[in-house]
Amino acid sequence: MIIWEIFKMALSALRANKLRTSLTLLGIIIGVSSVITIVSALEGLSQSIEGELAVLGPTTFIVDRFGLITGHDAFMEALKRKPLKYEYVKAIEDGCTDCGKVAALSYRNGEVKYGSRKLKRVFIGGASANIISLVDMQVDQGRFFYPEEDKSRSRVAFVGATIAEELYPGMDPIGKEIKVNNIRYQIIGIAKKKGSSFNENHDKIIYVPYFSFKRDFGGPRDNINIYVEAVSLDRMNEAMDETRVVLRGIRKVPYKKDDDFGIFTAEAIMAVINDVTKYIRFGLVGISSIALVVGGIIIMNIMMVSVTERTREIGIRKSIGAKRKNILMQFLFESLVLSLSGGIIGISIGVILGNILIHLIKMNMTPSIFAIVTGLIISSSVGLFFGIYPAMKAARLQPVKALSFE
Repeated sequence: MIIWEIFKMALSALRANKLRTSLTLLGIIIGVSSVITIVSALEGLSQSIEGELAVLGPTTFIVDRFGLITGHDAFMEALKRKPLKYEYVKAIEDGCTDCGKVAALSYRNGEVKYGSRKLKRVFIGGASANIISLVDMQVDQGRFFYPEEDKSRSRVAFVGATIAEELYPGMDPIGKEIKVNNIRYQIIGIAKKKGSSFNENHDKIIYVPYFSFKRDFGGPRDNINIYVEAVSLDRMNEAMDETRVVLRGIRKVPYKKDDDFGIFTAEAIMAVINDVTKYIRFGLVGISSIALVVGGIIIMNIMMVSVTERTREIGIRKSIGAKRKNILMQFLFESLVLSLSGGIIGISIGVILGNILIHLIKMNMTPSIFAIVTGLIISSSVGLFFGIYPAMKAARLQPVKALSFE
């Protein structure tokens, strides 16, 4: 008996019991669809965050009050640290020979208005004039503000594309007034559109000169982030070390004490995020695997029932010349077809759920080829593993006993 004939017989047997077949598929479908959705979502998360962090560039690092904190106790301890000050920018410029440009950024959320139109929950950033060269922020119209405008505390603003589109539809915003938390500023430039991710609109931003921000919106304990550019990629570590020495000195950190600030690169952030998502992936995929195991056990039980119900059929086939391997292969094929069908349906559902996630959280996510291949391999392996015992039991039946079975 050729393999194709065995395969057709397996399909016929499964079609004859549609309800049982459908119920058997359920565990495999749930397990595979969960694996596809989880792995694709986590890979999409990592890719989106990596894209966001790419704005820093390979020679830029950030200094902030907290650093990379992954635990509750460390976070509570970091809350006790003194905020960074603008004066540190000058100290780093003077004390770090391997550092190039240094910029400050302070921020808060607020409201912007023009006439009767307004936008809430807008990112308002107070920045040094040179920050535009340290992050991925490009000018679409107009210009960014000058250092002189920062020093003179000018009320000028550089806005994101969403603000320009929603507050000034059909108009040229350049030169027009905008109220930032009810304080009048003049728009001098518009940023190129960047889009959204994780329900966060990266074009719903407005940058004003740092000293203007501090005067109009700042508080006595407002923290700042300091962006530092190394003179070259191969001097990156030296630039970070020199910055650390400068800040420990100016903040009077005792010799044996840890830094009371954080210095990190986009690469370091991604390393932490990848570690976290790796453990999340293992945990969630492990949970999903339980559904696959349950599905496998269901397959084994259903196949055992099928062997019992078809005992006389097996006896007849053996009595007319069917070999043990033919019976074994037929039942293994039935188990494999069940699990592969469940795997394919599960992959389809996983892809659909992935697309729904894309729209819900606006995250760049594509179904992982690795996850799809893994899903197929796992589902077929489950079918073969849990189908071996019923198939062997069927193959070992003696024709005489099988024919006399009632």
